[in-house]
Amino acid sequence: MKIHLHAIGCRLNQAEIETMARQLAAGGHTPTADPAEADVIIVNTCAVTAAAARDARNLTRRFARANASAEIVLTGCYATLAPAELAALPGVARVVDNASKASIPLLLDPALPTDALLFDREPLARETAAGSIGRTRGFIKVQDGCDNRCTFCVTTIARGEGRSRPLAEVVAEVGAYAAAGYQEVVLSGVHLGSYGRDQGRPAGLRELVAALLADTDIPRIRLSSLEPWDVAPGFFDLWANPRLLPHLHLPLQSGSDRVLRRMARRTTRAAFRALTDEARAAIPDLNLSTDLITGFPGETDADHAATLAYVEALGFGRLHVFSYSPRPGTAAARMPDQVSGPVKKSRAAALIALGERLGAAFHTGYDGATRPVLWEMATGAEANGLRWVGYTDNYIRVTATGPTGLMNRVTLARLSRPRADGMAGEIDPASASNSDSGEE
Repeated sequence: MKIHLHAIGCRLNQAEIETMARQLAAGGHTPTADPAEADVIIVNTCAVTAAAARDARNLTRRFARANASAEIVLTGCYATLAPAELAALPGVARVVDNASKASIPLLLDPALPTDALLFDREPLARETAAGSIGRTRGFIKVQDGCDNRCTFCVTTIARGEGRSRPLAEVVAEVGAYAAAGYQEVVLSGVHLGSYGRDQGRPAGLRELVAALLADTDIPRIRLSSLEPWDVAPGFFDLWANPRLLPHLHLPLQSGSDRVLRRMARRTTRAAFRALTDEARAAIPDLNLSTDLITGFPGETDADHAATLAYVEALGFGRLHVFSYSPRPGTAAARMPDQVSGPVKKSRAAALIALGERLGAAFHTGYDGATRPVLWEMATGAEANGLRWVGYTDNYIRVTATGPTGLMNRVTLARLSRPRADGMAGEIDPASASNSDSGEE
């Protein structure tokens, strides 16, 4: 059976899709990048914004047009919140909620080996599972659900309360990725910073990262999004080990204390600033990125101006900007003073422009620097080699011309030509010719 797998939204959705791909490949099925040749198409949907829900509907319709004979399986947060709506879309054979998501491979193939949770270490299986989804970084789901009650967020409704995987199980999975030749893993979860609390371990995430550094030899470990109030004192000391990469995504959502209170965000401008100062003092070359919601109910022009000034002062390397959209069942959807669409659009444009300026400024600070880059894909050919795209340890997107065979390799590269979205690189010949693909 040929299966096309697609994730919309967060890294957790990607991690879940990659787990399904590994399980199905271990059972003899073939993940394919081309939905037109698939027997089954699985889409892990998102409902965090109205745009994400619309993307899921439009994508499903495109898949149905491209392959009328395929069985389309929809799962994820949108499938949990609006199953009847999605079931009515063309080509949809199954709608599976988040609670039953892990059973999808067995639903498709009841004879699937139930122990096919980790990477098969045979080269052919590695090639099938890794190459089919085009990844050199493994996304590891360590936690699901969320115990926060942010007034704008539908995730708690869709995902339920926080639940953590056993530490030993995560360590074993990361070890399997390392044995399969992966250079990097990304620890993902809906509420990553809460890892272990449901198991009575308030310092669970710190314990997990320390165990991965001690008990696996994966060259690079990256964390996905961390809520600012989840970072315990001394947490940044872990970055003394260079295998833990100098990039943090700390969602802010607003630079106005008044709006933060309306959002039920458990932070303030002062607390967030103190946290970023602590992180930068502890982690050299740190790249900080954040999420921002503009047009939240009751947000005034003064609130928006405060957010612009505050975000610029903090100097993030990247901004992810979202226009607020009311999500069914959330407190914010019932709030008065909803902001009009044109105002939200204008404010979002201002934040996006600021993000481009901040990105260019951050990258300019590395003009002429040499950084390790994990090369993830070739996008074409030049007269003197292939065009490669990869990411530095601190998550700068780099494009460079280099020889064949760099896929899933880490080399040194001299950075230049800073832009808002990344930099150009000149690959170090000595590290490119080195047969050892680990960190230089």
